[in-house]
Amino acid sequence: MNIRDFKEKLFSLGTENGFTDMEVYFNASNNFNVKIFKGEVDNYTVADESGLAFRGLYKGKMGYAFTEKVDETSLGILIEEAKGNAMIIEDEDEVEIFAGSEKYNDFEGYSKALDEFTPEKKIQFAKDLEKEAFALDSRVVAVNYCMMASGEGERIIINNKGLEKSAKDNLAYCYLSVVVKEGENIKTGAKFVASTNITDFHAKKIAEKAVKEAVSMLGAETVKSKNYPVIFRNDAANTMLETFSSIFSAENVQKDLSLLKGKLGKNIASEKITIIDDPLMENGFASTPFDAEGVATYKKEIVSQGKLNTFLHNLKTAKKDGTESTGNAYKASFKGSVGIAPSNMYISPGEKTYDQLVENVEEGIIITDLQGLHSGTNAVSGDFSLAAQGYLVQNGKIIRPVDQITIAGNFYELLNEIEDIADDLEFGLPSRGNFGSPSLRVKGIAVSG
Repeated sequence: MNIRDFKEKLFSLGTENGFTDMEVYFNASNNFNVKIFKGEVDNYTVADESGLAFRGLYKGKMGYAFTEKVDETSLGILIEEAKGNAMIIEDEDEVEIFAGSEKYNDFEGYSKALDEFTPEKKIQFAKDLEKEAFALDSRVVAVNYCMMASGEGERIIINNKGLEKSAKDNLAYCYLSVVVKEGENIKTGAKFVASTNITDFHAKKIAEKAVKEAVSMLGAETVKSKNYPVIFRNDAANTMLETFSSIFSAENVQKDLSLLKGKLGKNIASEKITIIDDPLMENGFASTPFDAEGVATYKKEIVSQGKLNTFLHNLKTAKKDGTESTGNAYKASFKGSVGIAPSNMYISPGEKTYDQLVENVEEGIIITDLQGLHSGTNAVSGDFSLAAQGYLVQNGKIIRPVDQITIAGNFYELLNEIEDIADDLEFGLPSRGNFGSPSLRVKGIAVSG
């Protein structure tokens, strides 16, 4: 059944059953994934998912229900389940059905060019990616992960207060991980690329980066334990930002799960640091013109030259703080509840190159990879203790690879210790948002060898 015809019948039935404000949220996605092993297709998946969520005010409380069947048989079930949920919900916070923003940005997240990237071409690209990796260096003994994937989706949000918005998007992405061996020494290297631009998927260039990374770590040893100046390379830096991004959520601030409570308008980081959330970024993994509640999204500086400007809000947290939503309401799918998440969050790049950052280090460590991010971090306190690897720098030059080290510190303190920022902004693997950072030079961090 057409979504708009369905919502008319659903809203009519809802009104008959005592609902006032009502909303439907429809989400549909189509995902493609192929994995290659030794030149052959190892796994091939095409998955379609769609469904609709209904929520509405019943006797002053918000009720929720969802279905994967958008037809007449679901109408009564949705209404009854939403009524039942409304009666048992104990949350006293007032939840709002949003009438709509005054203005929405023109944003097109769907690339027609990707339609030309057919399944056959994606499979061939993945095969070429693996082939190039083996051809680049005789020390490549295995490609332990070679994946090409794509996805496209559509979201529609309609309510009985006049809001009706829809958006389509698509994206392709690949991931390559290689294993190199020299004597008894074995190392891995990986590269991830996501884009709406087909030309970004150049098999040889992507393979070169993964193989170069792996080979560069051969012969890695530990270092003497002490406090070192540290450069977090862009991929390690965006991992740190992602891990601690929840401190900027207004929901966590209100629940005392962030030490940024009471810090609005104050300096919380080095003046070199500007952190941006840009839901309208071209080619952004999490770009969208409206959020999960229908609020118009916009580019915002969460932190400007070290000063905290705003938290990320949905309608509920904004009402608690007497402010407006920042358009960061988030639902993982039509089945999910409304929370808060960044869109494309990143640290603004500087003007120096990565090499110039390295040249200014007399003795220090470049961190390229962090492990144990779930067990070794505390997003509330900001403390971290993480296994890491990278390179030793002396007199402005990379001397050798480093592994079997642990770095320890505090994220809030780290933000204030950043002395310089490179121009090499890069985004990593997305997870509940898309996170990016350039390389960051930090004054000093405790390193245990």
